[in-house]
Amino acid sequence: MAPRAAPPEVSVIVPTFNEFGNVLELKVRLEETLRNWAWEVVFVDDDSTDGTLDVLRQMARSDPRVRMIHRIGRRGLATAVVEGVQSTSAPLVAVMDADLQHDEAALPRMIANLEVANADLVVGSRYMEGGGIGEWSRRRHAISRLATRLSQIVVRAELSDPMSGFFLIRREAFDRSVRRLSNQGYKSLLDIVASAEPRLNVAETPYQFRPRVHGDSKLDSAVTWEYVMLLVDKLIGHVIPLRFFMFALVGGVGVIVHMTVLTTSYQGAGMNFAVAQTLAAMVAMTFNFFVNNALTYRDKRLKGLWATLRGLLSFYLVCAVGTVANVGIAGFLFDNAYSWWLAGVAGILVGAVWNYAASSIFTWRK
Repeated sequence: MAPRAAPPEVSVIVPTFNEFGNVLELKVRLEETLRNWAWEVVFVDDDSTDGTLDVLRQMARSDPRVRMIHRIGRRGLATAVVEGVQSTSAPLVAVMDADLQHDEAALPRMIANLEVANADLVVGSRYMEGGGIGEWSRRRHAISRLATRLSQIVVRAELSDPMSGFFLIRREAFDRSVRRLSNQGYKSLLDIVASAEPRLNVAETPYQFRPRVHGDSKLDSAVTWEYVMLLVDKLIGHVIPLRFFMFALVGGVGVIVHMTVLTTSYQGAGMNFAVAQTLAAMVAMTFNFFVNNALTYRDKRLKGLWATLRGLLSFYLVCAVGTVANVGIAGFLFDNAYSWWLAGVAGILVGAVWNYAASSIFTWRK
């Protein structure tokens, strides 16, 4: 017989994607670890394809302490955490991975530490005394340490492990940060601590990070990019939208590509200038499209041959109109006695804003 449901004191939020071999074992471990509390676990699944969803549904049908959110058409650990927390009324919320690398046995100590330290947030730390990183390679350890040092740019708390994905937070403390979250990448803890107003009172509890047994790691090169973008957003996101900053950054690199192709074809190959300029513009626009598709609009990335070709053609058209706007505004200002450099900068800004706004609507409109 399923246990009688009670209002949860602790809700454990677990984002999942293809964790078939881990979710049932995690539930069993939580059942043992949290036996002295009224608890629930909320699995937030990003449309797994390995049978994880079937296991989650079966667990939810047989145990009222297990809930699941099946997300279709949206991905990402940060937004999964937010949706999971927003779905519960529990006063204490823990966040942990589904891969069994976070030690669920630390949860009672984290709950106790929250009360003893009168803290808003308790972080499971791998780097304080009593913690450990397990069987990490030197390379992964070095990357983690570098990311930890970089996080000090935006984090507003004394933390030994701001990169941890294992933490316990009071619901009212989460509500103090949720409207300011960047929701970029995989480091929700860093986002929450950097976004909270007023600052959170933070404590730490050591735990031993365990090796993964089942499934594949979700870490890839894109995670590094998303982490950097999270730091950038925390620094300038209140002034310049992050996506526009990324779009402009790619455009700046595109200028270098343009000039490189122009110099090579005109000076090196002896092409007619107009032909060389046209070739350089096409190469630069193509470069900008594919880099923006991979990075700036990663969450709306165009996939498949035909979708990519349609997107590329629409991007060409958008940029063509942007070029006309650039030249037109610059010429108008120059003809009305503005300095040449001010006219030129104004034209660039107008063209950039147009390209960004129009491509968001017509190229990456999903």
